[in-house]
Amino acid sequence: MNVVTCYKIVPEEQDIIVQKDRSLSFERAEWKIGQYDLNAIEAGMQVAEAAGGKVSALSIGDKNLENSKLKKAVLSRGPEDLYLVMDEQLGKADCSLTALTLKAAIEKIGNVDVVICGEGSSDLYAQQVGAQLGQLLGAATLNAVSKITPDGDKLIVERTLENDIEILQVPLPACISVTTDINLPRIAGMKEIMAAGKKPVTQWGMPEIGLQELPKSTEIISTLAPEQVERKQIILEGDSEEIVNQLFENILKEL
Repeated sequence: MNVVTCYKIVPEEQDIIVQKDRSLSFERAEWKIGQYDLNAIEAGMQVAEAAGGKVSALSIGDKNLENSKLKKAVLSRGPEDLYLVMDEQLGKADCSLTALTLKAAIEKIGNVDVVICGEGSSDLYAQQVGAQLGQLLGAATLNAVSKITPDGDKLIVERTLENDIEILQVPLPACISVTTDINLPRIAGMKEIMAAGKKPVTQWGMPEIGLQELPKSTEIISTLAPEQVERKQIILEGDSEEIVNQLFENILKEL
């Protein structure tokens, strides 16, 4: 069973600086693999280990993808090879452009049975890429998947819904978005990290995957942090009717 796991690199949240005008500065932010995508990579490895087969990792973006540390971070978690699609306009790609580019790359890789994505990206968390990618590929598409069990030429998956657990039989090819409940991502040891440097990395530009002219992507005009509000720190002790009325009065003043 050939599996492709998709991931996105995102800035480290702790390194993002909120400036005086409420804009965000990423100058000091290190890049990392999105937390939700680590679950997708681990899910891909578990599927391949259970059914036999190969796992490839795939990402799109700008020049930040060239970071050798990030390449090793992905490959040390088990994938046999890595595919990167790089273009400056992909650094700010919206969900539609991301899905379109991933679809073209997956078709160029060829012979893919299962595509696994995280439930959302750690920065935007739109939860749209997996659904759009599956539709573009014409594959069975499921989100909110919390368990995957290979079963011959199909998969048995569980979806954890609000009040139920849904168990479905899914034909291949399939595009699946997994939740963080599906697994605990493995931590690579020194042996895996050293071996990662010897695994093949294939890098493509947009023309190489057949995308000569790209549709316009959504333009983000600005991203501002919420206005800082000084907390009133009003503390009311007790449970008498008078105290409860004071609580409601203070709440109503702020509405």
